[in-house]
Amino acid sequence: MGQVRIHNFTVSLDGFATGEGQSLESPFGHAGMRLMSWAFGTHTFQAMFGEMGGNNELDDSFARRWNDGIGVEIMGRNKFGPQRGAWADEQWQGWWGDNPPFHTPTFVLTHHVRPSIAMQGGTTFHFIDASPAEALAAAREAAGGRDIRIGGGPSTVREFLAADLVDFMHVVVAPIVLGRGVRLWDDLETLEERFTIEPTGSPSGVTHYTFTRR
Repeated sequence: MGQVRIHNFTVSLDGFATGEGQSLESPFGHAGMRLMSWAFGTHTFQAMFGEMGGNNELDDSFARRWNDGIGVEIMGRNKFGPQRGAWADEQWQGWWGDNPPFHTPTFVLTHHVRPSIAMQGGTTFHFIDASPAEALAAAREAAGGRDIRIGGGPSTVREFLAADLVDFMHVVVAPIVLGRGVRLWDDLETLEERFTIEPTGSPSGVTHYTFTRR
């Protein structure tokens, strides 16, 4: 049975994984692109969006593991887009254009189910109203024995951690302070008891933490 993994998930020094005020123009709210600036310079992220270049140094050595052996992604609705409540516009197909970088079945957790969307490159978005355990059961059926990635945002990651459903997690701490937004670590006391945690500092200023289930 495949593992449940989280990769390249970035938080600020004060624990926020997204800023306040998400909108179509600002997927991370007032944080802008500051949380992910370490990633956009890597070869992996450049290639993900069809660009050339980027570095192949330490940050990229972590970033490029995100897709190895992945058969399905699970994401929260606000990673898919900025709308809240009932879908006012079902034409919205996500932040990533016609060919999203996932290339697998992708389950979007929402209380407002809508028809699935098949995209170029093998990504199909399925919209489900499910608990973490129920979503994971559906994902395992679709993954064909491969691993499952929990893509975010912070509320979704926190729910899977609280339900003890995560086998491996890569968290990046960026040297910025956001002050407001959505935190990752709230109500996860003693999380460290479940994982072996290893930090690695990067010349870019971020610190990579890997959490491996004991």
